[in-house]
Amino acid sequence: MAGHSKWATTKHKKAAIDAKRAKAFAKYIKGIEVAARTGGPDPAGNPALELAVSKAKKNSVPNDNIDRAIKRGAGLTGEVIDYTEIIYEARGPQGSALLVECLTDNKNRAASEVRVAITRNGGTIADPGSVNYLFSRKGVVRLPVGELSEDDVLMAVLDAGAEEVQEADGNFEVISEAADLRAVATALDEAEIEYESDEVEFLPSMKVELDVEAAKKFVRLFDALEELDDVQNVYTNADLSDEVQAALAEDE
Repeated sequence: MAGHSKWATTKHKKAAIDAKRAKAFAKYIKGIEVAARTGGPDPAGNPALELAVSKAKKNSVPNDNIDRAIKRGAGLTGEVIDYTEIIYEARGPQGSALLVECLTDNKNRAASEVRVAITRNGGTIADPGSVNYLFSRKGVVRLPVGELSEDDVLMAVLDAGAEEVQEADGNFEVISEAADLRAVATALDEAEIEYESDEVEFLPSMKVELDVEAAKKFVRLFDALEELDDVQNVYTNADLSDEVQAALAEDE
């Protein structure tokens, strides 16, 4: 039975990884559809589409899926793609804050699912504006630390508008104004420095450190929101220390 339980664990982890990959693919596809609908199907004349396609390719979305998404978004298949962006604000355990970014073709469904996920998992819906002010919209490029020093990265991106480079979880994060994100990513390309992701994100102005019990509740809430099809991103100011993360891992 030991072998069985080990396989069950491995299978569960693989299923979680596959589900996350499928969710990530769906997120990139939606981004392509929205960009194609707004600016047309030609990436050369549609910078938003060019960016959405390059992100999808960087994250191994198959070319067929990308081509179909461009056609769908541009209305070339007869389907009507009409997504609305909505941001919900929520409070989690120990006063933590969450911003839930949705891209949906059905606002009522998205609102209902987000509300249920929050209330069933120990969170509360916050009044509009009561959480938003705790975050700033920034460009964030992440790359593995590798052989590079912080100064190497900073020198490559300083003139492109980068504000700071910080190290977190074995990665460098290059922070800029959202409008400067493309320039920063291009500067890294020109310096032949490979990066893993370039996104506009909501970064918290200060973090709230959670104890183990609060962290367990928080992870349940965060995961429930991340699993929803209409949810593109979940941003939070919750901070889980290495000790708390180790305690959570022991409970898995």
